[in-house]
Amino acid sequence: MKKALVLLSGGLDSATTLAIARAQGFACHCISFDYGQRHRAELAAARRVAANLGAVEFRVLRFDLAQLGGSALTDASIEIPTGGVQPGIPSTYVPARNTIMLSLALAWAEILDCRDIFIGINALDYSGYPDCRPEYLAAFERMANLATRAAVEGAPFSFHAPLIDCTKAQIVQRGVALGVDYSITVSCYQADGEGRACGVCDACRLRRNGFSAAGIPDPTPYFSA
Repeated sequence: MKKALVLLSGGLDSATTLAIARAQGFACHCISFDYGQRHRAELAAARRVAANLGAVEFRVLRFDLAQLGGSALTDASIEIPTGGVQPGIPSTYVPARNTIMLSLALAWAEILDCRDIFIGINALDYSGYPDCRPEYLAAFERMANLATRAAVEGAPFSFHAPLIDCTKAQIVQRGVALGVDYSITVSCYQADGEGRACGVCDACRLRRNGFSAAGIPDPTPYFSA
């Protein structure tokens, strides 16, 4: 089987992406990141998802963006927005996060002799992050194929974002068809220690609306309405 490296956050989109990669016949190695985020529930969820969907291997790499701050996800002095998705780039944007994560994933992929890297970014039902756009991923792929020995020696990398142009409802429907158990995933920006969601942050609103639009019951455990 061909190998794939899947960035796995433990949320709805990355779980669906892992299921898609598996359905395409890849042996999936999964990587998650402890980057100084304010809660760890998503890392526990990623481990559950990797096991549930038959990942060959699961690793967590650590780097600490909390030392820099600048995001509601890494700095406790910045409030998580709960008033609904607004135009513009929200305070939950983490500067350079996807670039760092993709770089670390690229390093492991080259070591694994793996040429296919999957990430669950989405450019439709999302919070406006600039590093979730197709042009960003295309630019990163070009850089990766300039900067690695594997590519220079004739084995270039391909970066896959199978959900990039899907609505959240389409993602949910696709995942359900592939057998994803969304009850074990965590998307919330401020989940509690048990992985229960707040229901009011941007990630919760997008997720809840996706299940509603898909006509599928939302299995998410919430600690508030």
